[in-house]
Formats: sequence, C-alpha cells, structure tokens
Amino acid sequence: MSFNLGLTGSIGMGKSTTAGLFAQMGCAVWDADAAVHRIYAAGGAAVVPVQVAFPTAIIEGAVSREALKRILAKDPAAFERLEAIVHPLLAADRKAFRDAASSDILVFDIPLLFETGGEVAMDAVACVRVDAETQRARVLDRGTMSEAQFEQILAKQMPIDEKCARSDFIIETDTLDHAEAQVGGILDQIRKTLADA
Repeated sequence: MSFNLGLTGSIGMGKSTTAGLFAQMGCAVWDADAAVHRIYAAGGAAVVPVQVAFPTAIIEGAVSREALKRILAKDPAAFERLEAIVHPLLAADRKAFRDAASSDILVFDIPLLFETGGEVAMDAVACVRVDAETQRARVLDRGTMSEAQFEQILAKQMPIDEKCARSDFIIETDTLDHAEAQVGGILDQIRKTLADA
C-alpha cells in the first residue's frame, strides 16, 4: 500500500523543482500538467471530446492550448464545459499511474489540488511557498507571460496562505538546498509513519 502525498502551491513557487527532488529521493511522481499535455496530444484521450465541444480548438490532430485560450477568453462559461471533459480523463490517468506505481510514496503534483477538492484522495498534502516578490520575479523572468496574465492566473488560485494552512507540510523554496533538506525530512517522517503502521 503506497502513501499518497499531494504536492501543491501557486505559480512560480518552485513546485516542479520540488517534485523533481521527491523523484530523486525515490518517489513516483504524477504531474498534472504533464498529464494534460498527454491527453491533449495527437491521439490523446481529450482530442475527440474536445473536438465535439470546441471544433476550432483542434489543430493538426491535437488540442491547441492557444486556441483554447482564445475560446475561453471570448466565452468564460466554456471553462466549465472544458473541465467536465478534462477532469474525468485526468482522474483516469492518475488511477493508471497509481495502479502501475511500485514506490512506497506516490507524489501527486497538482497545482489546483485544493481548488478541485483533490486533497480528499491524499494521505497528506505538502505545499511549496516563497515570498510574493520572488514568485513574481520567477514567473516574469521566464518570459512566457505578461504581468496581466500572471495576475489572471493568481486570481484563479486559492491564496497561498490558505493553501499552507490546509497542508500537512510546508516547503520553503527560497534555495534549492533548503528545499532539498525539507523534502528529505518529510520523506523520513512519512517512511517512519509507514514503518510504525
């Protein structure tokens, strides 16, 4: 029986890097963003249902995130229709990962874990955090989005203080060494709990 650890945080807080640290320390990691890419790719599980709901979102046999963004910008109500397609497919992808994984600790890297109620399927939740100035600098330094787009994403996410208050573990990602030490400590704690069970 594996221990299911949810990993969450807000954009630019170092969640992907932290997920990589868990993987390096022997955990199997399921990445929600990577799963979306899988189901949106040509031949992916989302292509046909998305094509039925949003025909212009399919480009070269795959779901185009850019086309979807344009559709959702014009019709915000379409977001719920899209989620009704995507969430069950992601749940199936997550179940397949869970069934195939052999690690003692499974980490589920899910940005909107609390927003989607996903924490109920976890044994514990770890939240990554960093101060707001560092977060903003990290996101804008990537050069992939404007300040307005960053603010838009933040507005959709639960405030980080609330996420931390609802989590079992908090990982400060101010430096890589600090994050690595905290990940090691969390795994030691979980493995001790598993050994005592």
